[in-house]
Amino acid sequence: YCFVFALGYLTVCQITRVYIFDYGQYSADFSGPMMIITQKITSLAFEIHDGMFRKNEDLTPSQRCLAVRRMPSLLEYLSYNCNFMGILAGPLCSYKDYITFIEGRSYQLQQSEANGKEDTKYEQTDPSPNIAVAQKLLICGLSLLFHMTITKTLPVEYNIDENFRATASWPVRFFYLYVSLMAARPKYYFAWTLADAINNAAGFGFRGYDKNGVTRWDLISNLRIQQIEFSTSFKMFLDNWNIQTALWLKRVCYERATFSPTIQTFILSAIWHGVYPGYYLTFLTGVLMTLAARAIRNNIRHYFVESPAVKVCYDIITWMATQIAISYTVVPFVLLSVKPSFTFYSSCYFCLHIASILVLLVFPLKRTQKGSKKNETIQPVWSKTLEEENLLQKNSYSTTNNSFSQKQEITCRYQTLKQ
Repeated sequence: YCFVFALGYLTVCQITRVYIFDYGQYSADFSGPMMIITQKITSLAFEIHDGMFRKNEDLTPSQRCLAVRRMPSLLEYLSYNCNFMGILAGPLCSYKDYITFIEGRSYQLQQSEANGKEDTKYEQTDPSPNIAVAQKLLICGLSLLFHMTITKTLPVEYNIDENFRATASWPVRFFYLYVSLMAARPKYYFAWTLADAINNAAGFGFRGYDKNGVTRWDLISNLRIQQIEFSTSFKMFLDNWNIQTALWLKRVCYERATFSPTIQTFILSAIWHGVYPGYYLTFLTGVLMTLAARAIRNNIRHYFVESPAVKVCYDIITWMATQIAISYTVVPFVLLSVKPSFTFYSSCYFCLHIASILVLLVFPLKRTQKGSKKNETIQPVWSKTLEEENLLQKNSYSTTNNSFSQKQEITCRYQTLKQ
């Protein structure tokens, strides 16, 4: 009920904003914060449901660590949903991570885990986020500078310019498609990195130390720019893009869907983003691309990984293919409307749509059994690797003076660390 009401209310507001006020015009209005609050409300609803109304043996390992065993107070609930750090641009964080930070126990918990000693006390001071914040603000500055200069000279709309389509060769068109969509990404880099820096500046986001003893402030980071730009698979790109939203989609939809979880998850993502037709075209195309990329990877990749030289060539080819596929997929996301989106796809003769369908017809796609215990942690293609890392990164959960003791919480996380 909470999920349907929150998502439904968000959709009504999106319809009002788009079709009554400013179709096609971006504005810093209420819809952005509402998208983040919708994620928080629905995430916490499922976590409370898992913790208080489901049997422990029916939960996946990640659901057990996320489960909230006591109903939050009104103050805790409003603080989690409306705190100043994430009210405008997020990113989403788990309720337990937030409460651990608010109660001042995140640093001690991280220290205890890293050493595998549950009852050890530490007298060290809290780590400083200053260096991490400075680095992220530098990235913000560079992203904003790129957006204000280069992005405006490479508009995505030029891909559907009649003269350009009539005169440019196919290699030139695909090259411009890639560079124009690459130039459109820095505005997201700016917003998400700034949001991450704001949380870090407040002291939230510490994730322990790396093997060299350097502090890590990426607990709630939303992207990894280097991995995005050099991704060699559709999966790798989505693993590193809008990370917290991908985790939310996995937790509230993919793990709980009874049929076609990949399709349901992409449709939910489209609904959450808004009501522009271009969003639905992008995410429906994304379903095809994801399944085709999974089929190719499962059936072909193992032939090219044994020889280092062949592996390098394979990586170069897959990087090029991935960047073109991503760019092709997200054009409607930028163009927003049906007519220009179909103009673009028809000018390309729907080539990648057709190629994806042929791949799915030729190559067998491995099926997963979502209901079995053996596969209880199966995840969508874009977040499997991400979750393996985030079992360490994201599930840094504490207790809130309830039936789960802090000792049990640390034991849960330390077992995850060893895995």
